[in-house]
Amino acid sequence: MVEIGYKLSSEEHGPLDLVCYARQAEEASFSFASISDHYHPWIDAQGQSPFVWCTLGGISQVTSKMNITTGATCPTVRIHPAIIAQAAATAASMMPGRFTLALGSGENLNEHILGDRWPPAPIRIDMLEEAVDVIRLLWQGGMQDYHGYFYVVENAKIYTLPKELPSIIVAASGDIAAEAAGRIGDGLITVGANKQAIEVFNESGGKGKPVYAECTVSWAKSENDAKCLAYAQWPTPANQGGLGQELPVPQQFEALQKMVTPEDVVKNMAYGPDPQRYVDKVNEYITAGVDHIVVHQIGQDQAGFIQFFAREVMPKLNFGGSN
Repeated sequence: MVEIGYKLSSEEHGPLDLVCYARQAEEASFSFASISDHYHPWIDAQGQSPFVWCTLGGISQVTSKMNITTGATCPTVRIHPAIIAQAAATAASMMPGRFTLALGSGENLNEHILGDRWPPAPIRIDMLEEAVDVIRLLWQGGMQDYHGYFYVVENAKIYTLPKELPSIIVAASGDIAAEAAGRIGDGLITVGANKQAIEVFNESGGKGKPVYAECTVSWAKSENDAKCLAYAQWPTPANQGGLGQELPVPQQFEALQKMVTPEDVVKNMAYGPDPQRYVDKVNEYITAGVDHIVVHQIGQDQAGFIQFFAREVMPKLNFGGSN
C-alpha cells in the first residue's frame, strides 16, 4: 500500500515550528513524516538547523499515530554510531512502534565540521555498513564490545531500549549505496523517482522491503510565485554530478545557485496552484516503485500547503494515504 508522508525540513524551520507542523500533518492524515538531520542548511536563506534529536522529543508529545523517520541521519563522522544507537533507542521509546531510523553516508556540508577527513564515496559506504553493525549490536542489549576497522565500542550498554526496535532504512542515490541498502537495510530512502537505485536495491536483497523517496514541490498561488520560491529557497535540485555530497559550506551552494535559473530548479518538480500536477507527480513515483512518498513543500507557508494537499490532492489519489 502506498503511503504519503510529510517532510519536516530542519533546514528551513525552527524546532517549535517543526513540532507544530508535525501535529498539523497528522491531523491532515499524512501517514508519516520524515525529518532532516543537518548541521547546516544548504544555503543561508533557508536559515535553520535545529538538532533533530531534541526536536523529535517535542514531536513525540504532539503526535500519537504518525510514524516518524529521520531523513537521513549520518552515523559515521560527526556523530559516532554508538551515540546514534542510544539517541534512536530513546526516540523509539518515546514513540512506541512508530519511529524509523533512516541512515545515510552523509554530506561534507554537515560532516566536516570537526576537522575530520571527508572520505570518497566507497569508503563512506564501508563506514556506514560498519556503523549499522554497531547500532544493531547495541540494540541487542547487554554489555557490548566492538572492534572494527572504523569504530571501537568498549563496555557499552544501552539501558533504555524500546520494546519494539526501529527499522533501519538506508539512503542511496547511486548504485554502490543502493546495493548496500539492499543487503543491510530494512528499506531504502532516496530522492526523486530514482528507478535505477530502486532496481539495484531490489536486486541486492531489497525486494519486498519499503521504498521511501522525497518529492520536493513548490506550491504557491501562481506558477511564477512557485518558481521564485523554489529558486530562492531550494535551488539544489538543479545541482549535478554529486556536488551535494562534496561541497563543505552553504556559500558554495549559493555560488551554484547563481549558475542556474528558476526554470532549471523546477524542471522536474510539481509547482504552482494546480492540484493535478501533484497527483501526476505522485503517480510518477509509484510507477518508479516508491511506496512511501515524502512530500517536501518549500518555504514558510507550511500550514497553507498542508491544507491544500489534504483538501485538493489527497482526495484525487487512488490509494489510501491516511492511517
